[in-house]
Amino acid sequence: MSCAKEIERVKPCENISHLLSFLKTISDENRLKILCFLKEWERCVCEIVKFTWLAQNLVSHHLKKLKEIWLVNARKEWLKVIYSVNCDKIKIYLKEFNSLFEK
Repeated sequence: MSCAKEIERVKPCENISHLLSFLKTISDENRLKILCFLKEWERCVCEIVKFTWLAQNLVSHHLKKLKEIWLVNARKEWLKVIYSVNCDKIKIYLKEFNSLFEK
């Protein structure tokens, strides 16, 4: 097959910037650890701090980044904020990523 015909078959990647944001966010070791920690159960920041051995302000920074692209959910419980993984959103990102390589 000629190069020109091969190029015609290639679909433009519509969600590249969307996926790039996802990949950059989860490529941070601490963010990935936080997601893994939250996958079993919802947790407050103090529990995440103990698990990661990071300062609270750094954990809050990572949670903010995860929230920006909807990878974690947050809810208020009295004075605490409780975080959980947004599994549905993660599945959507993974499906979009996989679709890049489908023929």
